[in-house]
Amino acid sequence: MALLIILGIIVLLVLWFIGMYNGMVKAKIKIDNAWSDISVFLKKRFDLIPNLVNTVKGYAAHESQTLEKVVQARNAAVAVAPGDVAGMAAANQQLGGALRGLLAIAESYPDLKANAQFLELQTALQNIETDLSSARRYYNATVRDFNTSIQQFPGVLVANMTGFKAREFFELENKEEAKNVEVKF
Repeated sequence: MALLIILGIIVLLVLWFIGMYNGMVKAKIKIDNAWSDISVFLKKRFDLIPNLVNTVKGYAAHESQTLEKVVQARNAAVAVAPGDVAGMAAANQQLGGALRGLLAIAESYPDLKANAQFLELQTALQNIETDLSSARRYYNATVRDFNTSIQQFPGVLVANMTGFKAREFFELENKEEAKNVEVKF
C-alpha cells in the first residue's frame, strides 16, 4: 500500500512537471509570435520610408540632411540582427526621431501637405505606428507573463532544470519614442 502511495505521488509530480514545462513552452512560443508581429510592422514601416522620403524630396530638395538621416536610420534599423530586442529598440528610437524631423519639414511646404501621395503615405505611416504600438504592448505583456512564470515558485524550479531564461522587454531609452509619430497637418 505504501508503495502505491509513493508511486502515486511520483506520477503526480511527473504530471505537474510536464504541465509546468508545457506552460513555459507555450508562453515562449507566444513571445516568439509577438516578436514576429513586431517584425512584420517594422518591415512595413521600413518599406514605407523610401516612398515617403522620395515624395518629400521632390518638394524639399534642399533638406537633404534630414532626408539622409531618415535613410541612414532606416538602414541601421533594417541591419539589426533578428531577435536583438535591445538593438531593435535603439535603432527604432533613432528612426522615430528622424521621421519626426522629416514630417516637420512638411510643415514648411503647403504644396507637399496637399499632395495626395504624401497624404496617403502619411495615413499609412500613422496606421503602421498604431499597429506597432499595439504589437509592442502585446509582446511586452507576453514577456511579463513568461518572466513571472519562470521566476515564481514552483516555476523557477522547472525553469532552472530545463534552461528557460528571462526574455527582454521591448523598451525604448527615451519614453517619448513610445508615442506614435504625430502626423498632423
